[in-house]
Amino acid sequence: MSPTAMENNVTDGTGIIKVDSWLEPFAPVLKRRHASFKKWAQDINQNEGGFEQFTRGYEHFGLNVQSNGDIVYREWAPNATKASLIGDFNSWDTSSHPMKKNSFGVWEISVPSNNGIPAIPHGSKIKISMITPEGERIDRLPAWIKRVTQDLSVSPAYDAVFWNPPQKYSFRNKPPQKPKSLKVYEAHVGISTPEGRVGTYNEFTDNVLKRIKNLGYNAIQLMAIMEHAYYASFGYQVTSFFAISSRYGTPEELMRLIDTAHGMGLYVLLDVVHSHACKNVLDGLNMFDGSDHCYFHEGGKGRHDLWDSRLFNYGHWEVLRFLLSNLRFFMEEYKFDGFRFDGVTSMLYLHHGIGTGFSGGYHEYFGDSVDEENVSGMPGLCRPVSEGGVGFDYRLAMAIPDMWIKLLKETRDDDWIIGNICWTLINQSHDQALVGDKTLAFWLMDKEMYTNMSELTPLTPIIDRGLALHKMIRLLTHGIGGEGYLNFEGNEFGHPEWLDFPRAGNNNSYHYARRQWNVVDDELLRYKYLNEFDKTVQHTEDRFGWLDSPQAYISLKHEDDKIIVFERGNLLWIFNFHPTKSFTDYRVGTEWAGHYKIVINTDSKRYGGHDR
Repeated sequence: MSPTAMENNVTDGTGIIKVDSWLEPFAPVLKRRHASFKKWAQDINQNEGGFEQFTRGYEHFGLNVQSNGDIVYREWAPNATKASLIGDFNSWDTSSHPMKKNSFGVWEISVPSNNGIPAIPHGSKIKISMITPEGERIDRLPAWIKRVTQDLSVSPAYDAVFWNPPQKYSFRNKPPQKPKSLKVYEAHVGISTPEGRVGTYNEFTDNVLKRIKNLGYNAIQLMAIMEHAYYASFGYQVTSFFAISSRYGTPEELMRLIDTAHGMGLYVLLDVVHSHACKNVLDGLNMFDGSDHCYFHEGGKGRHDLWDSRLFNYGHWEVLRFLLSNLRFFMEEYKFDGFRFDGVTSMLYLHHGIGTGFSGGYHEYFGDSVDEENVSGMPGLCRPVSEGGVGFDYRLAMAIPDMWIKLLKETRDDDWIIGNICWTLINQSHDQALVGDKTLAFWLMDKEMYTNMSELTPLTPIIDRGLALHKMIRLLTHGIGGEGYLNFEGNEFGHPEWLDFPRAGNNNSYHYARRQWNVVDDELLRYKYLNEFDKTVQHTEDRFGWLDSPQAYISLKHEDDKIIVFERGNLLWIFNFHPTKSFTDYRVGTEWAGHYKIVINTDSKRYGGHDR
């Protein structure tokens, strides 16, 4: 829904109480935050001509080529007293291209064309050079720059590049409709090669997209796309928000990736990091105009102690323009279909989740700890703005993977409490972290994954039980864990090793920063069974649509027998998690009379089972 449509439908922000009566005591807070949203919307409509224009800041700021070939460059840097555009095109002369400053702190210059040809050649390196009130000269990469590159042989800092290719990419395929049942394949382009190096956009397009399509996923979530200084940060230390990572290739090659995915009917989501920014000064936004508070809060409020990064000032007009335009840019220029927002807890709360747990009491989401410049709180995060919600479509339920990892770490599977598993799967968590841990398959089978995954070796109890639990855990999560499903690349076939990026601690090795597609393609290895099972699950969901169905009704949780039975998507789901017992003629209740047929059997030989 567009912001204007949202505004026309809003009441006072308390409509959500009809959905959840426990929010009644917080009606004043809901009213206040909704009033704040409406005030922002009203001001943007009056001063900017609405969200349509406000979110197109990239067409006004940064370097933009006019129809006559002139290049207009604008930059918001209110603290600077002088500014000039420098680069290869003027031999880095700080006096040849001075800029003028308006009353809003925006600097501007128009670089005339040479008979219709832009005076700054495509691929030229550029910077903005400024003088601070203290008389210091500082050089910065343009904040709205659309291309940055890194030459590690010269410096770890990025260079800003004027990107104006003579041949623009032409998209051929229309984006698909938003899926009713969202099945997301989360991927990182750089690690998507089996070789010990950084993979490319073209390699992902040519080699990985067909795997995703074949498995039956309908959406891709791309991580680490926005340019980031440190590869091992997994993309979460962004330096240039409008530039895509040059490690993997050119903007046109990413456009081709997305275009090709759309041609396959795949929805493409961008992992967005608007919760914080890299603290780099030379090639980031930190101290951009020489002040501590250009894009960020000043002092301690503008710093995240755990992430060692800077925190945006969402209450500032130009920061909102920058971030909202950033989203619009990736949708318009690259044709991304939507976004996954990282670090939302840090955005929602002034404590940023540091040293604070959430027990489930609603008082924890309202009060002095909430950053109301976000007009946000956790309850209602995925409810419409018109009700007083925040307007997201989905929220990542981190309690589910955390629960499984905790169980595998601390409890033998014959001691699992079935009721607790069911409770966690049907209830959502608030915020936890899943960092630096082994994969599900590794927790289940790590002792023997290097020696006993071959069909030429005996099927050992560890591998047998590991394969079975891997399939059952993923299917149970798929069926009862929410309204969408997310898988990280490689986990579908039980990737044999963890993920670790090259860094000083591992001698800058790429050994664990890759995906070993070879093990799933090898017919002699048992990884193929997990891959085939995952494919069956995704395609069966296409047929029955359980993710888009109402929440499951759990009809049986039997602790001694380790049985879970529920109904969802016109299917009866029966799980036996007992490590030693099989059951014959086991009676379960169901709402549906009639004859049944098996749709999926995790114990089928097709999936490495025994056909029991």
